[in-house]
Amino acid sequence: MIKWKSLLIFVALLSIGSILVLRSNTLPTVRFFPLDEQSSIQEANTSLTLQAVTGADSYDIGWNINSSSDKSMYLRQDVSLLFDNGILRGVRSKWVQNTDRIQIDETVTSEDSSHFQSISFHHGENHSGGEVIKSVQAMTYDELYVIDSPATPIKAFKQPVTTFESEWKELLDRSSKQQLLFQWHLLIQYFQIDPENYLAIPLVDLYKYNNKPLPNMSQQETNELIGRLWEGLYKNYIIPATESSENQLESYIPLILIDKQNTHLYVLFELNGEREQLIQRIP
Repeated sequence: MIKWKSLLIFVALLSIGSILVLRSNTLPTVRFFPLDEQSSIQEANTSLTLQAVTGADSYDIGWNINSSSDKSMYLRQDVSLLFDNGILRGVRSKWVQNTDRIQIDETVTSEDSSHFQSISFHHGENHSGGEVIKSVQAMTYDELYVIDSPATPIKAFKQPVTTFESEWKELLDRSSKQQLLFQWHLLIQYFQIDPENYLAIPLVDLYKYNNKPLPNMSQQETNELIGRLWEGLYKNYIIPATESSENQLESYIPLILIDKQNTHLYVLFELNGEREQLIQRIP
């Protein structure tokens, strides 16, 4: 849960380099159907790695997403978002009909020290005859810290091992948290929401509820909420992001606010200067 009182007003902007926007293969839209209890996404993975150091201050990040279902499905689709120090850096969506597997491999060129985070939604539609359509879903996540310091060669880690890595992790986490809290606070004020009435979940943390129910919900209710949430995100956030030109795409990690009475939720974000509020009823 976000502690709003820790907000710092002054925020230093972080360098993010170029933005990777991949428009191909972005339709059809993600649609939620009743979950199929007889089928599943068996394997899924999101992976961020330091592929190569390409210069004194530049490097390539490998961004890989894959998933497989227990059988071939009418439609398989994976959607992935990449954030760099809390700022949207890349969007990728791929769909294939009559398959059980999706594989996405991308390379992102960057520079300067960064905390990369990627969350992916793996989805499938089962058409079992007639008009009966059911869905399967899963989420995966990965993160990577890249340190570009004049004192040492460029290096990357997921969990700090040395004091040097721990200090850099703390610095990057603190900087991006201050920036995100500032942006989220502006959105909450703009839409006149009382944060005390909501459970706040950054989008990149939603994967934690793959196998853990939200407060006062069953796992099935949680899964249904997440499926509908990604349907709304795809239509109102992911597609508009892919339609933005590379030099215009501006966004931070969206914030999910779940009403503590479990009657509704909000998704707050700003995309290319436009503040947006998605509303989803529960159930």
